[in-house]
Amino acid sequence: MKVAIYRDEDGWYVANALDVQGCATQGKTVKQALERIKEAIKVCKEN
Repeated sequence: MKVAIYRDEDGWYVANALDVQGCATQGKTVKQALERIKEAIKVCKEN
């Protein structure tokens, strides 16, 4: 699974799952964003 992470203008790290349309999350750190995107991918695939 490919994930793109970037820092937004407010300082949050935004993670997008490139292979799952509309699946994204954010975190205060890269580590937190990665942890959250793993959970988000599971939820997105269930729906």
